[in-house]
Amino acid sequence: MPLLLLYRLAAFALAPLAQPLLLWRARSGKEDPARLGERRGCAGMARPEGRLVWLHGASVGEGLSLLPLIDRLVRQGVEVLVTSGTSAAALVLRDRLPAGATHQFAPLDAPQFVARFLDHWRPEIALFAESEIWPNMLGGLAKREIPLVLVNARISETSSERWRKAPSVAVKLFGQIALCLAQDAENAERFRNLGVRRVEVVGNLKFDAPAPPVDPLKLATLQGALATRPVFAAVSTHAGEEALALDAHVAMARALPELLTVIAPRHPERGAEIVKLAAERRLRTLRRSEESAPPANDTEIYVADTLGELGLVFRTAGVVFMGRSFHPGGGHNPIEPARFGCAILHGPNVGDFAEIYAALDDAKGAHRVEDAAGIARAAQALLSQPSRVRKMGRAATEVVGRLSGAAAQTMTALAPYLARESETP
Repeated sequence: MPLLLLYRLAAFALAPLAQPLLLWRARSGKEDPARLGERRGCAGMARPEGRLVWLHGASVGEGLSLLPLIDRLVRQGVEVLVTSGTSAAALVLRDRLPAGATHQFAPLDAPQFVARFLDHWRPEIALFAESEIWPNMLGGLAKREIPLVLVNARISETSSERWRKAPSVAVKLFGQIALCLAQDAENAERFRNLGVRRVEVVGNLKFDAPAPPVDPLKLATLQGALATRPVFAAVSTHAGEEALALDAHVAMARALPELLTVIAPRHPERGAEIVKLAAERRLRTLRRSEESAPPANDTEIYVADTLGELGLVFRTAGVVFMGRSFHPGGGHNPIEPARFGCAILHGPNVGDFAEIYAALDDAKGAHRVEDAAGIARAAQALLSQPSRVRKMGRAATEVVGRLSGAAAQTMTALAPYLARESETP
């Protein structure tokens, strides 16, 4: 039996188990309990009148990368449906989508859920961020002759090799993609090798994404509490990296006794775990999710375990270490701290964003470190000389500006599809 048919039959048969699975995930904080129906394709609202474009980004980063396209589509008078697969993305997008854009959770990839979703929303074109490939979703779009375009497309070498181990499946799935707009030539070639017929290189949309919003009152409160204290931040950290940041803090505090280290974990639910690690080092710690008061003068570690507030962190930290760069996984995107003019530190594992980090490193807007001692040496040297932080931050900002423009190129590539749909009676 062909693998895709087997997958479809298995997904169809297992669909009745979706509700208990979703309830369990909701109890774990991974789903919105009030919106579980959306995951089964049940719309949470009526479809707006007129032309509708569907954009999908799996999680926070992918969803935010779509904002430049969403803004441009809304300005063209198109109704926009934005879906995500995580509750974290929904919370972040809630306050950042413009009028004319609607958020729903993406349905699980069961045929009946996908059909219910597509029959209700009836999009004229689907734009998926990066490399979201779900067989039943692609099949449902193809059945309804809805063109699928991958935007800001990227796929890791590991994922690409995994798909190529089943070449007939890869060609069948990737061959259903009408157009792939890749971030760079390397990713473009990977998609071509997987069977996508039309591939163009347009750049990375994340360079065009707006900076994270910052609440002026919260910013003023935090800056007032910090006064002239040096601030170091470890952002989007994963297990093991918080220990590195804490050890770096201990080393730096000998020369910078007023130092505040902010730790913003990639998964905010790990806040309690980080507090425990800090307590083992006898560091005075404040957890933002549990305390409304800003850090006191004797607070050494500030755990920023909330969603949608990274802009606040980047506005107050001079030096930022980007996580998942010591953790297997390929790094996290450094564009947001670069946009805010932060001096960026990172570990050696940044393969998922190699081009961006290379550009930042070459421009002296970022610096690679090898361990906790390296973090401490680099951050302490920068924080001891604010002019160096400003110079490094300016270099990072200039890199982002120089590499922007992908949104305009993406809209140009999409124009024939949008024009065709606008002529549809």
